[in-house]
Amino acid sequence: MKNKKVFVVSLGGSVIYPDTLDAKFIRQFYSFTLKAIKNGFKFVIITGGGKLCRLYQNTASNIARASNSDLDWLGIGITKVNAFLLKALFKERVHPLLLDKKERVKSFGKFPLIIGCGWEPGWSTDYIAVQTAIDFKIGTVINLGKPHYVYTANPDKDPSAKPLSKLTWQDYFEIIPKKWAPGLNTPFDPVASRLAQKHNVTVIVADGRNLPNFQKIISGKKFKGTILNN
Repeated sequence: MKNKKVFVVSLGGSVIYPDTLDAKFIRQFYSFTLKAIKNGFKFVIITGGGKLCRLYQNTASNIARASNSDLDWLGIGITKVNAFLLKALFKERVHPLLLDKKERVKSFGKFPLIIGCGWEPGWSTDYIAVQTAIDFKIGTVINLGKPHYVYTANPDKDPSAKPLSKLTWQDYFEIIPKKWAPGLNTPFDPVASRLAQKHNVTVIVADGRNLPNFQKIISGKKFKGTILNN
């Protein structure tokens, strides 16, 4: 039976670095996490890249037509910087090794937190979050990013888009792009989604800034967000 107090958190770059580094949110997330681990929760937190990542990728593409691999390595570098920021904050509470490749860290040991980042080209941090859930036998990935829900369409472009509280993976695949590309911006990337479907990992998409809602998710209470599973 999977531990109900252990989660993988895919912490989107959109909440770490929406337009600039959001120190206020990071402080709130830090305080929230300290309280949660005091109450017995454990987290593997995988950090995304956000706007800063796309800024670097766009700059490289515009100047020299960088390859997809080069763009991915740029993104990985930004996710690693975000991961080191969290490691610096949580200090002795976090596993000393950064989860920057598969099986770099194999267990929590005596630490309630593990921090990870991007691993290699072609793998989004969403994909890494799912792979980590599989490796650690954790049943749920919580994707804390920009969208409050998965919608029937892009709500930024279609005002008639409706939020969805629960979707099967097959239904989700009908409303997202079929392929992964560097900088792709979807609620949860398609390659990661297929891996989650294959290994029966549940993914919850929720607003990363709504920490009281995050508390409801980990406490098993009714929350705002979308559940994706088989």
